[in-house]
Amino acid sequence: QVQLVESGGGLVQPGGSLRLSCAVSGSGFSSATMAWYRQAPGNQREFVATIVSGGSTNYGDSVKGRFTLSRDNTKNTVYLQMNSLKPDDTGVYYCNAVIRSGIAKSYWGQGTQVTVSS
Repeated sequence: QVQLVESGGGLVQPGGSLRLSCAVSGSGFSSATMAWYRQAPGNQREFVATIVSGGSTNYGDSVKGRFTLSRDNTKNTVYLQMNSLKPDDTGVYYCNAVIRSGIAKSYWGQGTQVTVSS
């Protein structure tokens, strides 16, 4: 029974920062590949960042150099530090976990709204 809960979204001015959290309950976090996606109104879901169990990360081109993804296995939580935010970063941010227990299964959180506006 894996559940993901995002938090930390809100309203921020351009150039500001936010830190999103994704807390994972249930088994399998230590071996899970975690990721963040976002979706702006009228747009398709966009890949933001991913981190594997060993800590290696990958970022979408639009956020590379500004966002940092990390994980704390003692807290079963991943963090997305977002700096130098732009209006185009606005959207609902979703946390995703892929857990491979025989067959890979994908889990999603409920999403957290990020709005970058003056």
